[in-house]
Amino acid sequence: MLVHIKRILGAQELDQLRAGMAAAEFVEGGATAGHQAKRVKQNQQIAAGSPAEQELGRIVLQALQRSPRFMASALPRKLSAPMFSRYTPGMTYGTHVDNAIRMQPRMRTDISATLFLCAPESYDGGELVIEDSYGHHSVKFAAGDLVLYPSSSLHRVQPVTRGARDAAVLWVESMVRDERERRVLLDLDNSIQRLLAANADHPEAGVLTACYHNLLRMWADT
Repeated sequence: MLVHIKRILGAQELDQLRAGMAAAEFVEGGATAGHQAKRVKQNQQIAAGSPAEQELGRIVLQALQRSPRFMASALPRKLSAPMFSRYTPGMTYGTHVDNAIRMQPRMRTDISATLFLCAPESYDGGELVIEDSYGHHSVKFAAGDLVLYPSSSLHRVQPVTRGARDAAVLWVESMVRDERERRVLLDLDNSIQRLLAANADHPEAGVLTACYHNLLRMWADT
């Protein structure tokens, strides 16, 4: 399930992140890749655990936690610290799958998230390509937009040929481990929200809300 969340960052937050990345020191990105991914990862990132990464990560996590759409889509139990990457001409990240377990904090990776920090017209290439049973999906969203996708998916970042591609990436351990169950809950939640927007006093809204929470009670691991 791919979920596009628009404008998860405001203009001021984007400016803060861009200024922080402009001032930060970058290292080779392969340092944080798994054994297989390390061979195909060619980018730079802010050093893991550095003050710059921690401060910029705080801004991103606050934005995620106040987003109703993110919370409904991911149903997060744990969130990783965001990592901030940069791709300049010639850099790429070949086809790989994310590690199933991250150690700091120790968590299962159910959902991967990419937060775009550059306007798409400011660089060429750099598309995030995600493979699933429906084919290949090429993603290059506006600055401040987020895409969620299953961490089990094969994916890659196409080579950048002009400009620079800045992004933040992070991982989610969801309360609902099964992707199909998360999809059912998200579809039901979206239907409830549309129903309430059309008629806040609709008598079926309470019944559907009860169904949502009873399914969540059945499937969630807190």
